[in-house]
Amino acid sequence: MHGGKAAADPEALMRSRFSAYALDNSSHVLATWHPETRPETIENDPGLRWTRLEVVDRSGGGVFDAEGTVEFRARYVEGGRPGILAEKSRFVRHDGRWVYWGAL
Repeated sequence: MHGGKAAADPEALMRSRFSAYALDNSSHVLATWHPETRPETIENDPGLRWTRLEVVDRSGGGVFDAEGTVEFRARYVEGGRPGILAEKSRFVRHDGRWVYWGAL
């Protein structure tokens, strides 16, 4: 959705959101978050650099599905030290497009 086109499935949205985090594009991250669970703001951390996304598993999220999950590992460097964020995320359809609901 960076270019205005909605993500075709939860995995595509997860990749789009990771790119937005990596580029400090908080407006895209917030725009792709479900309004019921979305925070008001996101603070970018200048000492944190997202470097790689690995999708581990996914389920649901098909053409006729109302929700889907994506399990991933996101690699980052913070203060010169590497780290990994592992999460299983839930995505739902809202107003005809996929949005991030939250971590499971």
